[in-house]
This record gives sequence, structure tokens and C-alpha cells, in this order.
Amino acid sequence: MKHIKASDIEEMEKIYRLNLVNSCTGYKSANLIATRSKSGNPNVAVFSSVTHIGSNPAMLGFVTRPLSVARNTYNNIRDTEYFTVNHIQDKMIEQAHQTAAKYDEEISEFNKTGLDEEYLDGFHAPYVKQSEVKLGCKFVNEYHIKENDTVLVVASIEHIYFDEGIQMPDGWLRLDDAGTVAVNGLDGYSLPSLLDRFHYARPGQEVKSFFSKDEE
Repeated sequence: MKHIKASDIEEMEKIYRLNLVNSCTGYKSANLIATRSKSGNPNVAVFSSVTHIGSNPAMLGFVTRPLSVARNTYNNIRDTEYFTVNHIQDKMIEQAHQTAAKYDEEISEFNKTGLDEEYLDGFHAPYVKQSEVKLGCKFVNEYHIKENDTVLVVASIEHIYFDEGIQMPDGWLRLDDAGTVAVNGLDGYSLPSLLDRFHYARPGQEVKSFFSKDEE
């Protein structure tokens, strides 16, 4: 097994280091965050850092890179408080990846990538029409990570949209049925398939599958 030390990482060429460190932590969620500026200009960008924060109240978070350069998504969220999180499906990975390009603030990535914006139930920020799972979110707080000058944005989940066919009776969403992809590193898109799902683990009890014959 290959062994790499912290001192080796520090000496690596930039792109090689980016590829290694971004992929060694495992698969990440693949989402498009969409916003709309106060002047009405829509923006959409791919993020692989969206993570669950809590379910009661329902909250999520994502990390934005250092603010020393223009960050249209972050600026729009701070100005308006609202944004949407949209799953990336297997049928839209090329368009989603293109949103990472550095377009000028006045240019909408929707117009340049072929993704379609839609507005639901009077929410300020646009959703991505092609997405099968969409969340409407409102800014709650932010936390500066001084070690690398990034910002953790925390938001409440105000709306959830999805096809009813992917939801199990206990509320769980089967994301492989929706074609939701995951990100491997910065630029690798994978389509996960469900191996199994287990009941809550307790000491001294055998691991039990939701799909075992006993459950039928």
C-alpha cells in the first residue's frame, strides 16, 4: 500500500495535490446551488461540500472557498438570504460541471449551460428544473474557518421537492432510484447503487437488513 506523509503533500505540484486530497476523503454529495441577486440575476454553481447539519430543526451546511475573490453564490445568499440546493442527476452531469466555469457576475450560468431555472411557490431563488430532488433554503449563520480562510454557511431547509416514487414508507429517500450522482474528487461523477440498508445498530443485536425476508 502506498504511503504519503503530510510533508510529501506539502511538496506536491498544485493540481496533483488538489486531485489527491479531494478524492482521498471519499465520495461527496453532488449538488447545484442556485441563487438570485437583489437585481434579479440568477446564478447556479456546482458544490460538493453540502452536508447534513441536523433534522430538528432541518438544517444543512456547505463550505465556500476563500472570499478574497468574487463569490457570486455567497454574495447573493448574504444579500437575499435565500438559495436552493438541487441534486445532480446522471442525465445532467455535463451541464452541471460546466457551472464551475468562472463566468462574470452579470452572466447567468443557466443561459450558458442549458440548465433551466424554475420558481416554485413564490420562493426568491430559482430551482434547477432538471433536478429530481430540490431544497429551498434560508441563511441562518456562517462560521469562518481561519485555518484556510473558508466559510461554513448554515441554512434552514424551508422546502423539499421530490418524486413521491423514491420515498419509502418511513420517510427515507432512495436516491439511486432518482439517478442522483456523487462526486469523486473535483471532477469525477459516479452513479451509486444501493447495496443494502440496515436497521438502527444496538449493542448485542445482530445487524438486520430492511430488505431481509423477515421484513416481507
